[in-house]
Amino acid sequence: MEELRQKYLTEVAGAADESALETVRLAAIGKKGEVSLKMRELGRMTPEERQVAGPALNALKDEITSAIAARKQALGDAALEERLRGEWLDVTLPGRSRGAAMGTIHPVSQVWEEVTAIFADMGFAVAEGPQIETDFYNFDALNIPSHHPARGEMDTFYMHRAEGDNRPPHVLRTHTSPVQIRTMQEQGAPIRIIAPGRVYRADYDQTHTPMFHQVEGLALDKSISMANLKWVLEEFFTAYFGTTVKTRFRASHFPFTEPSAEVDIQCSWEDGQVRVGEGDGWLEVLGSGMVHPSVLKAGGIDPDQWQGFAFGMGIDRIAMLKYGIPDLRAFFDSDLRWLRHYGFSPLAVPTLHGGV
Repeated sequence: MEELRQKYLTEVAGAADESALETVRLAAIGKKGEVSLKMRELGRMTPEERQVAGPALNALKDEITSAIAARKQALGDAALEERLRGEWLDVTLPGRSRGAAMGTIHPVSQVWEEVTAIFADMGFAVAEGPQIETDFYNFDALNIPSHHPARGEMDTFYMHRAEGDNRPPHVLRTHTSPVQIRTMQEQGAPIRIIAPGRVYRADYDQTHTPMFHQVEGLALDKSISMANLKWVLEEFFTAYFGTTVKTRFRASHFPFTEPSAEVDIQCSWEDGQVRVGEGDGWLEVLGSGMVHPSVLKAGGIDPDQWQGFAFGMGIDRIAMLKYGIPDLRAFFDSDLRWLRHYGFSPLAVPTLHGGV
């Protein structure tokens, strides 16, 4: 036993790393290690021999185990010391500047998060869908007839197929309403969702760009009415603009809602600026209405059992209103001066309790 003790204590002390140390452990006290095999021989000894050999073997095993643990700790400490020598940091150096080199959050991204936070507080989940859609989801399922102007190539970007390919045409979605259809088909009713996303239309001027952002809302249940729609929108605008905002509903027509209404918010005009929530003026901001029965059927919902409202607004436009941005085209010019001026701190995450 003394020979085993000297042998393995020497090997433990000479182990250069944890892998070598594990090899020594297996050779000594592993299942087939020398000390373990000696302990199995106790059964063939006389009681008198076991009284002497048993405690000696246990003491030897404990000594080797302790030596291995101590060596492992020493190796770990040495590795840490070596790492600290190579990764030192001079804490007396001045901090890095957080000025011009620091990036900012784009107003669209910021408002997207603000809108999501407000509607989430009212129980709306976020739904998403593809940006390249079929004619069915983008038009047919939304009760938009084949002769509608929106289906013309002057307004919609079509993905043209090769000659002889007779599959249905695809389009860059013109609104996020297809997400409503997909969600109805996947989840059924009741539903309460918003669908923020990027959309595309062939238009370009001070208040229109070929690519922009929308958020649509959908709520379905057995007793939802226009009154619920009005409350939801007024609560949203009040939270978003940080002041009580009144709304005005004007009768309109959209293929996917019946009845339909355009929604105006209270505002005033002073020195060329819009002030929301005060004055006697009105500004149109979105379209809305009760979901058309044909749209419910396309989504697999029984219109005799369920009803609900839908609305849609431009994220870019409400960002312009809240933060005083005069030209929509500047959103996508990648001008660093504009981004630094209108951008937000990456740490300014919109929350209801912290403010949006």
